[in-house]
Amino acid sequence: MNDSWVSRAIQEINADVQRSADTHLMRVPLPAYPGIWLYLKDESTHPSGSLKHRLARSLFLYGLCNGWIKEGTPIIEASSGSTAVSEAYFARLLGLPFIAVMPATTAKRKIEQIAFYGGRCHFVSDPCQMYAESERLARELNGHFMDQFTYAERATDWRGNNNIADSIFQQMKSEPFPIPDTIVMSAGTGGTSATLGRYLRYQGHPTKLMVVDPENSVFFEYWHLRDKSLSNACGSKIEGIGRPRVEPSFIAEVVDQMLKVPDAASIATMLWLEKQLGRKAGPSTGTNVWGALTVAKWMKEENRNGSIVTLMCDSGERYLETYYNPEWVTQNIGDISAWQQQLLN
Repeated sequence: MNDSWVSRAIQEINADVQRSADTHLMRVPLPAYPGIWLYLKDESTHPSGSLKHRLARSLFLYGLCNGWIKEGTPIIEASSGSTAVSEAYFARLLGLPFIAVMPATTAKRKIEQIAFYGGRCHFVSDPCQMYAESERLARELNGHFMDQFTYAERATDWRGNNNIADSIFQQMKSEPFPIPDTIVMSAGTGGTSATLGRYLRYQGHPTKLMVVDPENSVFFEYWHLRDKSLSNACGSKIEGIGRPRVEPSFIAEVVDQMLKVPDAASIATMLWLEKQLGRKAGPSTGTNVWGALTVAKWMKEENRNGSIVTLMCDSGERYLETYYNPEWVTQNIGDISAWQQQLLN
């Protein structure tokens, strides 16, 4: 192994961290819920545009320090888009070839961003084919399969080191309720929920971790049944979250509560949030915020005050042709009007 190249690569990634300021924590007004404060950690402002920037950085450092990534190593990843975009960003930073294995239905904007960073896309018709196809390409090209779904939970330092959990608590220090009642997070790999749950226990915080799960995902059922053989014939329609199989990085034991969120509710909430912020968020953010609003409703019914934190995973600008297109939503998600009406009440 070329130790000098690895050292330079790690230094380059660490320099990128120093050039990037931390993401903002935004307060979302909830006039219908007095005494309850909702915060949105805006991960869309990372250089590669999403929460997955943190994961991609950790996976590259993990691969480099384990000796799996060397000078010239082709990087292969199974991804529905955002992780691939972020990994393409870091692959270009290190001068490495990058291939994203992704469903053919992935948003066009994400595909364009991968190409912008010099990566290429390898499409599969069935999302469940991504893993085997990634392994095949890695073998044939003598490359490294990043395998976010296995390594996400172990590549991130959950004890601190400015991980997302540590960042949230640092930014909440001066707020009316600095220790959140609940942190709400959706799961794709499960890496972020694992980091949040472990950090809460490590620091001794009473904050509960709720994981929200979209339709056609098995995480909710797995959390209740602990059956790792669970699978679903079709994948989630909420791009970037939910999985048709139980992923190794989803650590059910650190999750306090789970909520199944209808796809139509996710999209309705995504559109509602745009009116609150004046900005577009992606569909997984809609899932997160629906969960947060559900917690706020429970707190109000129980006459409890406090704070709730969730994440804005990426920008809605990536989804103008899909989730922000009413015709596409009608054809692929269905009628969302009943859920929109609930949000007005």
